[in-house]
Amino acid sequence: MSYDVIGVRAQFPALAAGIAHFDGPGGTQTPRPVIQAIADALASPLSNRGQEIAGERNAAAIVTECRRAMADLLAAEPAGIVFGRSATQLAYDFSRALAKTWSPGDEVVVTRLDHDSNIRPWVQAAEQVGATVRWADFDPSTGEITVEDIRAVLSERTRLVAVTAASNLIGTRPPIAEISRLVHEAGALLYVDGVHRTAHSLVDVEQLGADFYTCSPYKFLGPHHGVLAARPALLETLRPDKLLPSSDAVPERFELGTLPYEFLAGTRAAVDFLAGLDADATGTRRERLTAGFAALEDHEEGLKAQIGKGLSELAGITVHSRAADRTPTTLLTFEDRDTTDAYRYLAARGVHAPAGSFYALEASRRLGLGDTGGLRVGLAPYNDAADVDRLLQGLADFLRS
Repeated sequence: MSYDVIGVRAQFPALAAGIAHFDGPGGTQTPRPVIQAIADALASPLSNRGQEIAGERNAAAIVTECRRAMADLLAAEPAGIVFGRSATQLAYDFSRALAKTWSPGDEVVVTRLDHDSNIRPWVQAAEQVGATVRWADFDPSTGEITVEDIRAVLSERTRLVAVTAASNLIGTRPPIAEISRLVHEAGALLYVDGVHRTAHSLVDVEQLGADFYTCSPYKFLGPHHGVLAARPALLETLRPDKLLPSSDAVPERFELGTLPYEFLAGTRAAVDFLAGLDADATGTRRERLTAGFAALEDHEEGLKAQIGKGLSELAGITVHSRAADRTPTTLLTFEDRDTTDAYRYLAARGVHAPAGSFYALEASRRLGLGDTGGLRVGLAPYNDAADVDRLLQGLADFLRS
């Protein structure tokens, strides 16, 4: 296993600006192969999908190839890959489709750890049909949500549980596979927000036990859109609202309007880029992804440890990312100092670590941070030790300023 961070960084034109980016959880920078794939798709003949002319065939090939790439990334079936404008839009679409199967008195579970895009669509859909919303809590002292926290809000009336695979605010990775077993024993479905997790560890949706799993390619070096993975047989049971002449086939019945073909070409390229992170890896794309993510996790864990050690040596900082199992994402607040001031101070020095609650309002409030949140430091494949040194020096200077 090898990880060539110098070679990785050389593939990102945006890094030429000299910025140390710790804003990856909000969206990563883009490597040249992804940029080129988008440009190539737009430079070639492109039409609505079909088989008669070159533009139709190109569009059809792009969609097919992207479904296969995402299926390899998530260990899913290509026929169960649904494309949407964003993970938020997909959550709204699927909440409406699933709510058609609910009745007054049915129950839906959401958690206070989640991004609001995996809370509000379910709350609103439940309200519209008279279903009851039950809230699973997490321990703010550890940042962890347990199987018992989910068990406490399940009943024979539970129809769906929505939970994050990793908190975009504090990085916590809940025990999804164990939660899945519990949810399925209760006869409910599990909808997993994998937007933050997919960028940092290789996913197997079947092993996780997710009935629905969403992610966003722009969080893992790709373009801006959303992806959902589910079993094709499960998708066949859902009847979303759609236009009369649009396809009723799965997964097309869930994809509203013309797909962003150029972005799908970029997403396929992003998956291939991740599959090449271990330069020594061979085999199928899934096998190369397995090796690439192993190398990436090892690299990011090393940088996370460097950040942790450095923060421990700085007085006046509270670290809110405390879970034993978490992504390399760290939330900070400062004693008697505003996190927005820290964000601006670092930005002026070429270090980007944004401040806020990042749509994880319930989690921020539960942590006692209100709607303000904190300073979020997140890693991406192109971060290196020099970036971390700049971050830690910037924080030390801010605390002295």
